Parts: sequence; structure tokens; C-alpha cells
Amino acid sequence: MFLLLLAIPALAYCSMRRGNRAALRFSSTAAAEALAGSWRQRLAFLPGLLRVLTLIGLVVALARPQQGTESVRDISRGVAMHMVVDRSSSMRAEMKLDGRVVTRLDAVKQVFRDFIDPASGGMPGRPNDLIGMVAFARYADTICPLTLSHDTLEELLATVRLADNPNEDGTAIGDAVALAAARLQQAETFLQEKAGGSQDYEIKSKIVILLTDGENNAGDRSVRDAADLCKEWGIKIYAIGVGNKRGVQTPFGMLSAPFRRGFDDRSLRAAAATTGGIYRLAEDAGSLRDIYAEIDDLEKSEFEAVRFLDYRELFMPWALAALLLLSGEAALRNTILRRAP
Repeated sequence: MFLLLLAIPALAYCSMRRGNRAALRFSSTAAAEALAGSWRQRLAFLPGLLRVLTLIGLVVALARPQQGTESVRDISRGVAMHMVVDRSSSMRAEMKLDGRVVTRLDAVKQVFRDFIDPASGGMPGRPNDLIGMVAFARYADTICPLTLSHDTLEELLATVRLADNPNEDGTAIGDAVALAAARLQQAETFLQEKAGGSQDYEIKSKIVILLTDGENNAGDRSVRDAADLCKEWGIKIYAIGVGNKRGVQTPFGMLSAPFRRGFDDRSLRAAAATTGGIYRLAEDAGSLRDIYAEIDDLEKSEFEAVRFLDYRELFMPWALAALLLLSGEAALRNTILRRAP
């Protein structure tokens, strides 16, 4: 469109040539030439100038000027995960953690903090992941729904206690995994409700991290039923057996029984294999950290910065300016700078 600007000088030249032709012929103009020119004569060029500026404005408007503003949108592709933690009385058994002797439940909670919060331990953390938590003994309870607010999750994690009441004690692994799977199945709905349908966050995969030292002896669902449900919904189970021995509470204190008794690692292995996850045994807090590190490598979150240009049209001011100039030319030619004939 800017090539049209080359035609404007030619049009202006032709207009000037046509304007120099005599409208009336006189035998002599010597007397008129001796007269001083009026201000109207001095401004006679103005309508022609306005016509040229009008044409320039129209050409620029046709060229469609735009202003581009670069924007950056951050897109997170995170993992939606639910921790499923055993809080039955057997988790009272002792385990070493950083030189201290703590219960298995306390060790699990601390390593979990390290896993999600980079400020808590040596792990990189999971800041871009939706994480929830289910704790279970005889009954499964949602401690924290899926959330990106991991500070809130850590506060709720601190409220998890061992099941001291005999009526609450037990190990409902199947019910707990099924509850976590149901929460994960609704993860997309959660995002739409909390983020207003924002497309800045995508769920890359869904996983359940199960930590237990027992066998399924309560609840309505078996571990196999829960695994089949997870497989149907595309959820992987990462099962972790905690401890190399099983604690037994007696009137004389906590005693240890052989690990194979009261611990169903076969069902945990099968559940993990069915859903495409893994099974690992954590004999101490160090190996538990190693397992979390392995899961961290297997389930990577992604972060992407998308750059794009947002354009704003700028032709309208040029078109309006051309219209005003054209209006000014018409007004001058028909009023104070009118020529006769």
C-alpha cells in the first residue's frame, strides 16, 4: 500500500498544472501584477496541501498499521497425586530418621514434607503439582483435597495421628485407594471450579502413592478392586511397603514380629503392576527418601513459558485524520478561499 505514496507527487503536479491555466483572458495583466497580494492569495496553496495530506493519511490507513505487544503466559503441566497414608497402630513401630528414633508414621510424614516442599529437605519439591491426602485405619478419610496450596497441605498433614481407639484400628487399604482414585477422577472439575476454566494448568498424569505396613483387613473393597478401578480411570499406583518388621502393641510395649506375617506385599505388588506403577520396600527413612526420589524422576512436571504477540489496530486515527483534512479542504474551497470562476 505504501507504493501508492509514489503516485501522490504526480497527482499534485498535474493539479498544479491545471490550476495555472487562465480562467479569463486579458490583453495585459501588468497593472494587476503591480498590486500587493492579499492574505487569501497567500493561503491559496492550503487546500491543495490539505488534499495531499489527506491522500497520505488514507494510504497509511490502508497499510493497516498495528502495534504488537509481546506477552508471556506460563503453562504448568503438573501431576495430580493423592497420598494414601496408613495410620493404623502398627505404624507406631520405630524407625530411624536423621539420627533420631521416631514412629513409622512420623517418618512417613517428614519424608512426605521433604517430597513436596523444597525448603523442608534435599528434594526439589513439587510446586506445580495438585496434591491431596487420604489417611486410613479401619476407615478412610480425606485429610486434604487436591490443592496447589502446599502450605495448607502441610498444616493438615500435622493433624494425622495414630489410631489409638481399638474401634478405629484396622487397615482398609482398598477403601483408601478407591477414595483417592475418586478424588483424582474429579481433578479436571476441580481445576475448572477453582481456576475459572483457566488453560494455564494441565494435568499430565494421575497417581496414588500408597504407604502402608499392613494388609487389607477392613473396609468394603479389596486392594485388587481398588487397583482395577485405578486402571479403568488411568491412575497409577506407586505402592510403598514401610518397615522390615511389623510392630505389635502388647501390655509390655511394642514388640516386633516377622515382616511376612501381617504384611501383604503380594497384593501391593499386583496393584502397582496392574496400574503401571511400581512397588518398593522402605526399610528405613533413608530408603523411603530414595523411593520418593525415584517417583520424583518418574513423574516429572513440566513448565512452559509461551510467548505471543497481541496486536492493536492503529489505522483508525489515520483514517479519521484524513477525513478531517478532507473536510477542512472542502470548507476552505467553499468559503474564504473560494475561487471564481
